[in-house]
Amino acid sequence: MSISIRPCGPQDAEALALVSRATFLESYADVLPASDILAHCEEQNRPQLYRTWLSTPGWRAWMAEMADTRAPVGFALSCPPDLPLPTGPADVELKRIYLLHRFQGAGGGAALLAAAEASARADGLHRLLLGVYSRNVQALGFYARQGFAQVGVRTFRVGANDYHDLVLAKALTEGRRDGGWSEEGAAR
Repeated sequence: MSISIRPCGPQDAEALALVSRATFLESYADVLPASDILAHCEEQNRPQLYRTWLSTPGWRAWMAEMADTRAPVGFALSCPPDLPLPTGPADVELKRIYLLHRFQGAGGGAALLAAAEASARADGLHRLLLGVYSRNVQALGFYARQGFAQVGVRTFRVGANDYHDLVLAKALTEGRRDGGWSEEGAAR
C-alpha cells in the first residue's frame, strides 16, 4: 500500500471535502451526537469552503492519495493562525490533518505533517500551531511523538455543542524549546 503526497489547489476542493467528511465521521461517530457531526460537515467540510481557502494567500494543502489509483485518503491544510493565543508573523496553523483510519500507522500522517513543515520552513516560518480535540487520544499521541507541546486551550463549536481543544505548538527552528514563541514575534 503506497501513498503519495502532492500539493493541492482549488481544483481539489471536492476531494478535500470528501476526505474531511469521511474522516470526521470515522473519528467522532462514537463521541459526538449525529446532529453535531452532520451540522459540522455541512458547514465546515463543504467543497466551496476549500475552494475559497485555497484561493486565499497563505493557505496551502497537501493530498495523500493512493499511488496507483490516485484515490484521496487524507490531507493536511495550513493557514495563518486563528487561535486564542498570541501569534506572530512567523507562525502558521495546521488547520486540518486528516487521514482515513485504515491508512493510519503506515507513515501517511507523518508524511503529510512533514510536507506542511517543509513548506512552513521554506516560507521562513518558525512555529507550527494546531488545535486538537482534548479527548482525541490517538491524535494527541501522534502529535506528542512529532514534538508538539500544549500551549493553550480553546473552545470549539461542533454543531450545537461546545468542545475543548488543546492548542499545540512545535518549533520549526533548531534550539527552540518554547514552542517557538517569542515576544518580538507576538504582535500581529
